[in-house]
Amino acid sequence: MGAMRTLLFDHAAVGRTAVLLVNLGSPAAPTARAVRPYLRQFLSDPRVVEVPPLLWRPLLALILAVRPAKSAAKYATIWTEEGSPLLVHTRRQASLLRGWLGERGLDVEVAWAMRYGEPSISTALGELLARRVERLLVLPMYPQYSGTTTASVFDAVNTVLQGVRDVPEIRWVKHFHDHPAYIEALKARVLAHWQRHGRAVDEGGKLLMSFHGVPRRTLDRGDPYHCECHKTARLLAESLGLAPDQYVVSFQSRFGPTRWLQPYTGPLLAELARTGTRRVDVICPGFVADCLETLEEIAVEGRATFLAAGGRTLHYIEALNDAPRFIEALVQIVQRHVQGWPVARAERDQLEEDARRRAARARQMGAPA
Repeated sequence: MGAMRTLLFDHAAVGRTAVLLVNLGSPAAPTARAVRPYLRQFLSDPRVVEVPPLLWRPLLALILAVRPAKSAAKYATIWTEEGSPLLVHTRRQASLLRGWLGERGLDVEVAWAMRYGEPSISTALGELLARRVERLLVLPMYPQYSGTTTASVFDAVNTVLQGVRDVPEIRWVKHFHDHPAYIEALKARVLAHWQRHGRAVDEGGKLLMSFHGVPRRTLDRGDPYHCECHKTARLLAESLGLAPDQYVVSFQSRFGPTRWLQPYTGPLLAELARTGTRRVDVICPGFVADCLETLEEIAVEGRATFLAAGGRTLHYIEALNDAPRFIEALVQIVQRHVQGWPVARAERDQLEEDARRRAARARQMGAPA
């Protein structure tokens, strides 16, 4: 993490307000060489792997010797001309949010970063501070809070700011798993899919809501992630008018031999097929942008698992990405959390006038021009 450039105090500067969107991250390219440092950074985060370093380092070395090539092959199947889907969608989300906030008369900058890989949180914060941002809302793009994800973003931001002399005012969005506009955006995504393909539940099938898994011990130690996932699922099911037997919740991306949150998505898909379910529609509410875990793990591997066990059709319902209803949800979340900050354009005019007066008084007292 590079050192922050020191900015001298400027009496004439007008402090700005910014929102920083942060998602998980992606390697720079679908190659083993690019995946290896990305995985090393990810799997070296003590929030992600809660194993004593002396025990974990030799295991990590083994993983980094084998896994990058396998992961790179999977990334290659989803890579686009613009790059990683996760980065492409996050960049679009930030751009659209900036425009929508501007249309609401809010003078707020919007930046984006990745917790692992590039653009890094350090890089994004450095650019914001260079533009005299003194009020910052950090918005992790994880709807459901977990110490393994959201808290890791908070750690990274705080680590960067330890090297900053003039620290900005910080606010955090902890979660938005039950925000009405987020649930409405998910509902609209499902309904749009059903309008094109029909409803799995009308064919005796189910809507499967698959969330990213975490080790079971996180729940046992007080992490609310499991409960927030189930609340999101319940609210979405209720908004769609589904009966309890028409949807199911599962957890994907299990890694290692330890027990994770259950039921596991892959085995559940196989069990559904074996017990007579012929069609499953899958949505991943914990991922607000399509990525490896949705486009390859669910839409490719999950479908193969379901069909091999006797199922006929698995539809993957795309993530929220740049859907207008989701951008509206982000706008509402931001508006709630920046209350009390001078973000209206009229307020900025007053701030600029105050800055001119402040600079004039400072010069009278001998400050450099």
